[in-house]
Amino acid sequence: MFAEKIEEGLSELGISADEFSELLIRLLDYGVLCRDESQIEGLLYDRYLQCSDLIEDYLSVIKIRIQHDSRFSFVRIFPPGAAVPGMADDDHSAFNSGFRQRPSQQEVALILVLRVEYEKALRDGQVDDKGCVMLALEGLAIAYKNLLKRPLPDTASDRKSLFKRLRQLRLIRYDTEHELDFAEGWISIHPSITRFVNDEVLANLRSPESVEPNSSDAYNSPVQQAKNEEGDSDVL
Repeated sequence: MFAEKIEEGLSELGISADEFSELLIRLLDYGVLCRDESQIEGLLYDRYLQCSDLIEDYLSVIKIRIQHDSRFSFVRIFPPGAAVPGMADDDHSAFNSGFRQRPSQQEVALILVLRVEYEKALRDGQVDDKGCVMLALEGLAIAYKNLLKRPLPDTASDRKSLFKRLRQLRLIRYDTEHELDFAEGWISIHPSITRFVNDEVLANLRSPESVEPNSSDAYNSPVQQAKNEEGDSDVL
């Protein structure tokens, strides 16, 4: 019956089963769709708008929740048990690691710094019409050192890997990896960064007693799921 309902709904919308499957697979694989990221994601985002109710019905069966920001045109999904900003928690939902993506400590640290820099630009009115903030890599390196009392990863390959991961999460954007080789390079911080770090943590970061990046209370999901890597001596 459920499958028939989905098929009937797709038929009414003029969307094929293959198109619906493509959208679901992309969303489950990446965890996010951002309309401005690429032509493909733009098409998939527009398709999501057409069949959002069916997508929500389909994913609700396995307790996956959807966060849709229509202002900045992005969709993010959250696994069962994850805390979703602006949505009430389900006290009876299962809580397990499952398929959650857990950012590494370095990723969490960089996300924190980017969130602080985004907030500064927001207060100064340095946000474009899509809600994005441009940030020089040199400025990012200085902010990282000032906030966390440690530099960005030493090797270029580690830095590129770190930025690539955050780009996959649709938190930042840059044209090519070649730009990351130069201090004069720039990245763009996506407004979805505000969904990763809550305001309480942001306030604590400005105080002398900052919240540790590996604190379980520090972040909104999925960053709140970050855990220390066993045996890792490089702890924030």
